Amino acid sequence: MARINFNQIFDRNPTTGVITPKATVRVGGVTFGPGVTFGPGVLFSGIDLSRFINNDFEVDIEGNVYIVRGIYTNNPNQ
Repeated sequence: MARINFNQIFDRNPTTGVITPKATVRVGGVTFGPGVTFGPGVLFSGIDLSRFINNDFEVDIEGNVYIVRGIYTNNPNQ
């Protein structure tokens, strides 16, 4: 496992808030990759990833796939 920052996995347009994965990502049973765009309120396996911008993620890396296993946050409201 590795601890990596949100910004290593995703690009975010600060003007529009649109988020795009830089590589293939799996969250729970949902796999998505470059070309997919989403914003606040979109859930992947029940998780709104936009709430965790700038947080660190615990991931397994299998080939070119980042498998999110957990999210580190110091904010209890997240």
